[in-house]
Amino acid sequence: MFTPERFAGGLLALASLSTVAYAQAMPGRYGFGTPATAPDLARFLTVQPDGRGLPPGSGNAAAGAKVYAQSCFACHGDKLQGNPAKGIGGDRLIGGRGSLATAAPVKTVESYWPYSTTLFDYVKRAMPFSAPGSLSDDDAYAVVAYILAEGKVIKPSETMNAQTLPKVMMPNRDGFIPDSRPELDLYR
Repeated sequence: MFTPERFAGGLLALASLSTVAYAQAMPGRYGFGTPATAPDLARFLTVQPDGRGLPPGSGNAAAGAKVYAQSCFACHGDKLQGNPAKGIGGDRLIGGRGSLATAAPVKTVESYWPYSTTLFDYVKRAMPFSAPGSLSDDDAYAVVAYILAEGKVIKPSETMNAQTLPKVMMPNRDGFIPDSRPELDLYR
C-alpha cells in the first residue's frame, strides 16, 4: 500500500545506496588537487603567546621605520595614529593606555594587546593590507620592534627575534580575565 512515509523511506534508501556506490567508485580520492608539501605548509605559522612557532629572523626599530614607511603608513598614518578619516580604516597603533575602562576606550597595540607575539603573528599573516603575508620574517620583526618602540614598550635599540619578543611585557598583559568555561579544556 502506498503511503507518503513509505515513499519517503524508499527515497532515503535509494539515496543511501547511490551514496555508497559513489564512494566505492572513488576510493580515497576525489581526483583533483595535489598533496601539500613542507614548503607549502611553511607559509602557515601559528605563534603562541610563549613564542612557540616564531620563525628565525630579527629586526629593530630603525629597520622597522623603513619598512613601516614603505608598507604601513598609508593605512596607519605617519605617526601610527591611524587613518579612519580617509576611509582606509587603518587602526591607530599606539597610545590609549588606561583608556579601556573609560567611556571612550582606545584599542591600540599598547593599550589592548596582551602579548607581543600576537602582534608579530598578525603583522606576518595579515599585513600589509594590500599584500597580506608578503613581509619577510625580518621585516615583520622590524615593524613589530618599531611599533613597540614608538609605544615606549621597548627601547628603540632593542632587537626583536624569537628569543626576545616573547619576553616583552605588554602594558595590558594582565588586563584580561581567564575564561573559566569547562569546555575550553577540550581545546588544550
